This record gives sequence, structure tokens and C-alpha cells, in this order.
Amino acid sequence: MASVFIVDDNPMVCDLISKFVGRMGHQTRMARTLTEALAQARTNAFDVIFLDVNMPDGNGLQMLPQFRATPAHPEIIIITGDGDPDGAELAINSGAWDYIEKTASTKHFRLSLTRALQYREQKQAKKPLTALKRENIRGNSPQINACLDIVAQAAASDANVLICGETGTGKELFARAVHTNSARARKNFVVVDCAALPDNLLENMLFGHEKGAYTGADQTAEGLIQQANGGTLFLDEIGELSLTLQKVFLRVLQERRFRPIGGKREQQSHFRLVAATNRDLEQMVANAEFRKDLLFRINSIEIHLPPLRQRLEDIREIAPYYINNACRLTGEASKGFAPDFYQVLVNYPWPGNVRELINALDSALADSTHEPVLFPRHLPTNIRAQAARSQVGRKPLVENATRPDVVAVGQMQNMQSYLKQMQSRYLTELTAMVNGNVKKACQVSGLSRSHLYHLLKKHNLTLSAD
Repeated sequence: MASVFIVDDNPMVCDLISKFVGRMGHQTRMARTLTEALAQARTNAFDVIFLDVNMPDGNGLQMLPQFRATPAHPEIIIITGDGDPDGAELAINSGAWDYIEKTASTKHFRLSLTRALQYREQKQAKKPLTALKRENIRGNSPQINACLDIVAQAAASDANVLICGETGTGKELFARAVHTNSARARKNFVVVDCAALPDNLLENMLFGHEKGAYTGADQTAEGLIQQANGGTLFLDEIGELSLTLQKVFLRVLQERRFRPIGGKREQQSHFRLVAATNRDLEQMVANAEFRKDLLFRINSIEIHLPPLRQRLEDIREIAPYYINNACRLTGEASKGFAPDFYQVLVNYPWPGNVRELINALDSALADSTHEPVLFPRHLPTNIRAQAARSQVGRKPLVENATRPDVVAVGQMQNMQSYLKQMQSRYLTELTAMVNGNVKKACQVSGLSRSHLYHLLKKHNLTLSAD
């Protein structure tokens, strides 16, 4: 008998789901707000959660990672009365088991629940995994834990992995984690920076060459693909490969065979591929800049790393870990942190992500010399200035009582309507500020492309593609 949690503010929906779940022989519990539901999920071992999208105190889809991160790690079935393709895509990308419109048949609900429970039973029957080795990956936010779950799945298989994320999010660290936790850990982890070299040099590095293959080839050189035999080949920034090299590498990936430059015979290399990119490969395929068949090949398992601005809570773990390591390497005593030091860090948007944070901490260490405590004054001026700028205008609601858009308490509308108006105003100002640039809109708002489009559609707004 499983434990099923129904999170919906509509009593009729809760009763309907509860009845058919009960007839299936399972226990049910219900909650009418996200706040109440999250509190219950943190203290109860639910197997499956039916989670509504539009709740009185927020958006269930946005809270999905927090429900998945609760101790029981339940399967989440998103239910909605306002089905949306972008919302469905966002739900699955966020780890939902299924996305069901409330108008669907009871049979559809029952089948989805049955499959989720079968999957969960099968997963729990597996031999427990050893602790994941996650050297230099710090943070325990729901977003990072979700990525680490996929790392564990990838490490247990030999499928190709694609790691996506903005520059500085730690793609190579996660690639190494996949390798280190896999059966290939004792073999080579070979890094290829696809953006660093022109085609002819990159091809030479990948495939190697025979002696006399070209002027200056005085001896045979083994390529990186052969060096990765039995281990992992990490192609960093694979989106920078030319179409010519994409075609050549596609065959290597299919056959695990290649011919060194000037060679007469093909060689074999049983490598495992992990690729990374900060570009939108699907958009590149649409623009005929990246081969569709290659994208299918490299994307068996995808890990999408969140930008630092979406997991600011992890800074309180990343900063001391890095500072303590740096002090140990230089022989200095470990440093303390003034409370407002962290406050500046979380008020800055970190466009360069973790890499920029590390550079800022290096600068703070250099500026503090032998001082035992780090203060905001030790951080780079541009970071302190932008963090201060972001604080300007953040005033309590009572201080804005004279504003025309804030009504008196006796005239207050319900919270959901008010939040909808504020969301619409924010999106209107955002679209005007970025002048139609989708990429910039995502960077400023911290929203994914699909979620941004979902909200724009919801509020009848448009934003031209970048």
C-alpha cells in the first residue's frame, strides 16, 4: 500500500482523486496550500504527489524541485486545469513523472499513478548506491541535488551525457563526477576544448597522426580519442565544432573507430562520451549550425546546471569551502566572515556564475592579507556597487501606501489577483527593457526560456526571438 499526497485547493478535485486512489488500495492525504503541503512532505514519506499548478499561495510547478528534494524523494504528477505545452515541457524538465490536465479521464490518472508506483518500487529494490563522490561540487540546494541525482544515474550506465549550462556553472566538475563515480574511474579522463583550436589542429589532437603524415610530423603521435580508450572523453563546448568535424566525429561516435591522419588502418577506442555546451544546440540545429543526428547521439542523458543566481543559498557553503582550502594551501590561518559579507554575495546576480564567485573570493583573500575576518570592503568594487544598487528601492509595502497601485486595506483584492497583476507588470517592464532579446530576458529574470514563454503567453505578452 502506497502513500499518495494530493495538493490542490479545489475540494472536488481532491475528493475525486482520493476516491479512485482509495479504491486502488492506497492511503491518501490532502493539502490546500503549498506552504502546508511542503511542511507535510518534509515530515511524511509520500510515494507520489499529485501537485496542482495554480495554488492560492504560489505556483506548484515552480515549487516542484522543493517537493522532489524532500526526504522521501516522491514522484510528482503535475495536474492542471489550464494545460500549456510550455508548462508540460517545464514540468518534465524539472523532474515530474507526468503532466496531466484535469479534464483527462480517470483511467489516465490511474495509469499514471500505477506506472509511477511500479517505477518507484523497482528503483527502491535496487542495491543501495555508495555515497556519490562530488569533489569540489558544493551546495545542497534542490537544483544541485537534482543534478547530482542525474550524475548518479549517468555514472551507473555507459550512455553518452550532455551537460548544459551557462559559462562558469561547473560543467567540467560535473563531467569529472560522472567519470569518477563510474566503472571507468581508473582509466583516463581526457579533456578536449573544442573552442580553443582551429579545425586542423583539433582534428590532429583528436585522431593523432602517423610519422610523415605532413611536414614536421617527425614521429607518430597518439590522439586524444585513443588516450580515452576505456575511459571518458570530455568534449568541452561541443557547440563550437565545425560542421565538417561534426560529420567526422559522428561516425567515430557510432563506430568507436577512427583513422589517424596519414594512417592506413583504422583504430578502435572504447571511450565514453561526455559533452558540454553553453549554447542552445536545438536552436543551432534549427539554424543549420549543428547536426541533428549528432545531437541525438550525444544527448542520451542530459544534465542542465542551474546558474548561481537561481541557487544563492549554496553560496554559504561554497564560500567557506573555497576560502578554507585556499588558506590551507598558502599556510594561512582560516578566516571568518562578517554577516554582511554574505549579504553582499547573495545580492549580486553573478553573471559569471561560480567561476566569477571564486575570482571574487580570490580578490578578497588578496585584499585582506593577514586580517582574520572578511568584510564586504574586501570584495571587488564592482560587486559591492551592483549589490548596493540592487538593494535600492526594496522598501516595505507600508512605505509605499501612497502609490496609486497600492490600495487601502479595506479595498484589498485577493492575493492571487494582486500577484497576477504584479507578475504582469514585471513582465511588461522586462520586455521593454530587453528590447526583444530573449537571451537577455532569461538572464535578467532568472527564468528558463520555456518558463518565460509560458508566463508571456499567460499574460498575453510577446517577445521576439533573439
